[in-house]
Amino acid sequence: MDLREIIRNHGTTVRNIIKRITNEQNEDLEQEVYTKIWKNSDKYEEKGVLNAWIRTISANLSKDYLKSSQKKLSDNTTNDETVMEFVADKKETPESIMLRRERQQMISEAINKLKPKLREVIMLYEIENKSYEEISQKIKCPIGTVKSRLYNAKKELAEMLENLM
Repeated sequence: MDLREIIRNHGTTVRNIIKRITNEQNEDLEQEVYTKIWKNSDKYEEKGVLNAWIRTISANLSKDYLKSSQKKLSDNTTNDETVMEFVADKKETPESIMLRRERQQMISEAINKLKPKLREVIMLYEIENKSYEEISQKIKCPIGTVKSRLYNAKKELAEMLENLM
């Protein structure tokens, strides 16, 4: 497999996929795609369509890039509110501690008022930071059901906690 030929024939496709998924031109990510193609060229089976294989690698690396903590850190742009949060006095006063505890108590009570299926999904997603797929496997239901329950749980919580917002 000649890498120069792959870059020449599929470079535009790789760049377009990266741009479509990440909303940016990213030469480092493009380079990473070609590196992965080169490293895994022995695994490519001639039976398949080369273009589809390259598109899959490009899409997967782009999605991984979006998930990476480095990307999340670079997306944190500073605005006046952010600057004020860093500048503000971080010492907690007895009042702020009490207000935080009251708020946590109200949230906890609201979660406990949810139907068991909704409560289970919101706890797994928000508290345990599980993905849709992980929740789906754990509670043995389709991902669509997980998303629906999560939406309904958030909607009910928003209504119950309207005065906190």
